[in-house]
Amino acid sequence: MEFYKMEGAGNDYIYFDCTKEVIDNPEELSIKLSDRHFGVGGDGIILIMKSDVADFRMRMFNADGSEGKMCGNASRCIGKFVYDLGLTDKEEVTLETLSGIKILSLHVTDGKVQSVTVDMGEPVLEGALIPTKWNKENVVDESLDVAGVEYKVTAVSMGNPHCVTFIDFSPEDLDLPKIGPDFEFHEMFPERTNTEFVQKIDEHTLKMRVWERGSGETLACGTGACATVVAATLNGMVSRDEEITVKLIGGDLKIRWSKEGNVFMTGPARFTFKGELME
Repeated sequence: MEFYKMEGAGNDYIYFDCTKEVIDNPEELSIKLSDRHFGVGGDGIILIMKSDVADFRMRMFNADGSEGKMCGNASRCIGKFVYDLGLTDKEEVTLETLSGIKILSLHVTDGKVQSVTVDMGEPVLEGALIPTKWNKENVVDESLDVAGVEYKVTAVSMGNPHCVTFIDFSPEDLDLPKIGPDFEFHEMFPERTNTEFVQKIDEHTLKMRVWERGSGETLACGTGACATVVAATLNGMVSRDEEITVKLIGGDLKIRWSKEGNVFMTGPARFTFKGELME
């Protein structure tokens, strides 16, 4: 069984062409392969499948085997995968996900995809739909007690629930492995949550560190970067419909929350290696 290791801003997954391969137990496979000592190593696995409603379908599984509804970095990598490997010749590709159909605009140079812009759709802001236990139209700058410490948080869903916390110091100084799980499993988030800790650098630049639901700390999170820009806009820190650079450990993503409502994410996608699973 062939696989490809790919990364988008350091967010690395193991990709399978399931238009050809059949994987019966992706949950168990993701746990096994994501291990960085006894497996391939990655933040999870991605299955690229045929779709009845779009050009392709994506299923993504976190390192703990749980299935995610959306992954921004993986969707960009899928755009490069299907174009560079000849599964399509389209430079605009539709992708079916559990959070709806996303449109991938491929930026091609010399026959290879260099970067991808993803139309991530509109953010979900209503507390109950994110989901959270706040029964509010918007969950903005809310107080949240986490392990005895009070934080101000803004909740957003970009297909996955996100809890964004703005801080006035570098996210690098956080003990994220300690506090990340306290946010992920907090009672206010019935389906757990991804958590972003964000420092504003200037009106067009944010610095972010992320704890992902089911995977722990990752070098980047596309939906998290989108949620961060939406949250920063709602808190009056950046302007709507302007491109914002989100700086992550693994690289930069460009995010724009349009006046029409949709969020657009642009960033890199790269192959790292190809491999074959052995029994």
